[in-house]
Amino acid sequence: IITIDEAKRRQSFSSCDRDSTVDALPMLIDSSDLLQDTHIEKLACRLPARVQGYLWRLVYSTEKHGTSLKTLYRNLLDVDSPVLLVVKDMDEQQIFGAFSTHPFRVSEHFYGTGETFLYSFCPEIKVYRWTGENSYFVKGNTDSLQMGGGGHLGLWLDGELYRGTTTKCATFNNQPLSTQQDFNIHSLEVWTFE
Repeated sequence: IITIDEAKRRQSFSSCDRDSTVDALPMLIDSSDLLQDTHIEKLACRLPARVQGYLWRLVYSTEKHGTSLKTLYRNLLDVDSPVLLVVKDMDEQQIFGAFSTHPFRVSEHFYGTGETFLYSFCPEIKVYRWTGENSYFVKGNTDSLQMGGGGHLGLWLDGELYRGTTTKCATFNNQPLSTQQDFNIHSLEVWTFE
């Protein structure tokens, strides 16, 4: 059950209308070292309706918090909202990442829902949504974070947040998100919605 105001808020953000003259940029509580306004605009309208219109808060950044997956998990302990992962690779300076319906955490099993997706800017945005093939959305280990599965991982990050791998996976039927299958991470951010 939602209020009428909430229903109207969700409806107002329910599509990517490129001809709209209304400024569709969400409000960011913190500044991003990785996302430009064009990235934010293109990502915002592709988010599920339940998070559109909310403030974006930076909860983790390698620039501010160092390069540690454990710190990333620790910063998300009290978060109870979906998260947006933004990665910039060292080689091509390409931006890509994932939207997760649940905050990243260490888990024995995969978690998330069909709203989870991978994305890449190359240079235009490409969004890879759930295929229904399996439910291997997100899995956190103490030494890695992975998204997607079914033979290959859509996105895998190491515990130092220095190296990553991206391949086509059955969960999202994505193309590799970076130009290099194995890439070095330049910087990384995680955003929540409040």
